[in-house]
Amino acid sequence: MPGEFYFPSMLLLGPMIAAMIVYAVLRWVVWAPNTGTSPSSVSEHALWVGVIGWLASSLQGAMNLGIIPANPSAGGAVTTAGTILPALAWPLLGCLGVHALGQISYPGPRRTRRQTVLSVRRVRDFLPRRLAAVTAVVFAAAGALIAWTGTLPGFASVAPVVEVDGTYTRRTSGADGRIPGPELAGWLGGALAFLAVGTWLVLRLIASRRQLEALDAGDNALLRTIAMNRLLRTVATVAAGLGVIAGNFAARPDPSAGITGWSNPAGVVGMAVLLVMFAWQPPRLAAADLGTRNRPVAGLKAGGRHPAARLIASLGPLLGLAAAVPLLAGAFIVPGLTAAAAGFGLAGFVALMAAMVLAVLAAGELLLQRNYGDPTAQRSWPRRPASPALLATAALAALTFVLVLAVTAVGQQRLYGAADWLPPALLAAGGAAASAPAFLAAKRRQGVPGLAPGADAALRAVTIHRTVRTLAALFTAQSAALLLTQGPAWAAVFAAESFGGPFNPDANTWWPATLAGAVLGTIATIIAVVPVAGPARSPAGPVPRRDKEPAA
Repeated sequence: MPGEFYFPSMLLLGPMIAAMIVYAVLRWVVWAPNTGTSPSSVSEHALWVGVIGWLASSLQGAMNLGIIPANPSAGGAVTTAGTILPALAWPLLGCLGVHALGQISYPGPRRTRRQTVLSVRRVRDFLPRRLAAVTAVVFAAAGALIAWTGTLPGFASVAPVVEVDGTYTRRTSGADGRIPGPELAGWLGGALAFLAVGTWLVLRLIASRRQLEALDAGDNALLRTIAMNRLLRTVATVAAGLGVIAGNFAARPDPSAGITGWSNPAGVVGMAVLLVMFAWQPPRLAAADLGTRNRPVAGLKAGGRHPAARLIASLGPLLGLAAAVPLLAGAFIVPGLTAAAAGFGLAGFVALMAAMVLAVLAAGELLLQRNYGDPTAQRSWPRRPASPALLATAALAALTFVLVLAVTAVGQQRLYGAADWLPPALLAAGGAAASAPAFLAAKRRQGVPGLAPGADAALRAVTIHRTVRTLAALFTAQSAALLLTQGPAWAAVFAAESFGGPFNPDANTWWPATLAGAVLGTIATIIAVVPVAGPARSPAGPVPRRDKEPAA
């Protein structure tokens, strides 16, 4: 039965792919050529862990958990095990998983000889005490509110009706119902307990992680405190969100009482917790100033004043504008393009955005060749134009797109036999082909006189890096577009009778595919905006550091 493969294919495959891509992104951020890590790259890595973890922790899809809609045909009810479990599991696993990946993604020791440290690292040695106390209070308050909702009864919803009295027609909106309180409290209480246990395990992982060779003992300890700060702020927000869900459930009035208005005071408290946690900034790593990763070589310093280097640097903002051109054209210039965004038009928008970015990259290299190219100048090609992490990310993105395309083709064949997957495949192939001019322009461009040795290769590496990054974002976004627009095809392959109800071939969406598409769309956005770091810079030699504690 196709439904028997629901869990391993949708509930596990999606998080596994997302975890691999997040791991690749974090490894890419923390990696520094030739030197492994530096205080600067470690600080950037900690920031990205916090940002991605915060994005993954959204409980927006579970806000109406336990509420029975007045109009069941509208869909979107989160009242059964098949809808409640993923609505709670994705944010919790995403939040804890990203922070765990953040610790695992640190590179291991690279020295041939290492010294061990016998001291035992305990959580309380690095834990920010005041933030931990506030987080504990948030957990306790959320637990108390959830326990109280367990005493509340459930009630049925009232469907909207249309009353006709002669020439007058009156339509009532109906009223929402809710499931029994003990059932909701069981789900929310279990989620809160899982979050608490998972938080403690990640804290233990942070405390026991190996020392980083690029940092001394004090900076290693501070880095653990920074990681705990970001984790506690995120889980406190999630715990407050669970309390808001419980408050939303408790605030709903019984339709039989004739009360129509209601408010959720827990929502105000949850918003206050969100603002406090957002403002509670972590300590700053003192060594993360101009470290090895941020310190350009003398050639790039001189190249920073060179017009050729300024030209390549100025392309960064232009890439964002180029990507926005199709959206602006569809919204304001050619409104018909907005209507075309339905169905496969979304894949067309993605391909067009990527093509515009790649065209700007190729034009930048051609302009550089025309204005500053000199046949007599030395041409140099970067030893590593794109980092292994970026190349792995692009390869995973392409593989994910092929798998998504294959499943979509099988589902469409089962539904109606039409090959609607062919246009997205051609659009993705066309977007990939559009990268050839940028690659060739960077490869064949003449050297630029007046640059220090190595600076010309660094300028080429910037273009190659941006091109590979665009391809990785393109394939990831195309996978997201297929999942968002071809939910019925995926349901025809994976839908289960016990999860989400019987498969409806006339449905326009299928929530697991929509959720996976939203996750991949977020990942594509993250890939597209990760700044150029490693390929554009190279170390100028060892930077004096304080005595380091050997990695343990």
